[in-house]
Amino acid sequence: MKHIHAGKVRDLYTIDGDLLLVASDRVSVYDVSLPTPIPDKGKLLTQLSVWWFERLADIVPNHLISATDVPAEFAGRAIRCRPLEMIPVECIARGYLTGLGLREYQRHGTVSGVPLPAGLTEGSQLPEPIFTPTTKAEVGHDEFITFEDVAKAVGADTAERLRDLTIRIYQAGAEHAARNGIIIADTKLEFGWDADGTLTLGDEVLTSDSSRFWPADEWRPGRPQHSFDKQFVRDWSTSTGWDRTPPGPEIPDDIVRATRQRYIDVYERITGHRWTG
Repeated sequence: MKHIHAGKVRDLYTIDGDLLLVASDRVSVYDVSLPTPIPDKGKLLTQLSVWWFERLADIVPNHLISATDVPAEFAGRAIRCRPLEMIPVECIARGYLTGLGLREYQRHGTVSGVPLPAGLTEGSQLPEPIFTPTTKAEVGHDEFITFEDVAKAVGADTAERLRDLTIRIYQAGAEHAARNGIIIADTKLEFGWDADGTLTLGDEVLTSDSSRFWPADEWRPGRPQHSFDKQFVRDWSTSTGWDRTPPGPEIPDDIVRATRQRYIDVYERITGHRWTG
């Protein structure tokens, strides 16, 4: 086993010709990894991704080989997966208006070049889900790009396939989550090409780090929503006056506990499984 990459929250190894993707308990906000871990975070996100990979396999192939055939020290928080040639685009589907999408809408009435109706507010449901890709930056912030930008970068056919798959995965996930009292406001997906040239879903899928999850019974447009995802930590970090540059602030114990519980709540609601750690 060889360590080949350390990300803000995950580490990548090679093992017997496969990749090993290991999710740590680190949490990253505004592209800064904070110094305080969230206990079980890596395991919760890994197990939620595995659950989704298995249920979305009829829509698109994914890179998962095994969630159990991994080194013992990474049990529960690692997946063995096929190497992919990753496509340098963050594929985002939005069903609700929030975050950076809300800010662009307020300035231009669009998100990633997609025109939206007038009069929408924070948390508004969109008439239909939209594809709002961004750049995939190794350093710094991702930036919104248009569908036409994606087509120029990867070709029109691939761009159309990325848009179609992103929306289909989002819709399938959102429909399941809604039956369990969860709104998926938006989600980020990543795709790549496998060794046979097959377009394949990689990275993670529909987790609390790659999606915004809201309790449906508390949804009220026109205000910030209660979140089951790391938006809670983002909001806390902003409240401290931190300027979003490294090093990030230490997370207090009560915020750590509340964040962990949000990750557990959404895992249990979506999967129907009790979290036992």
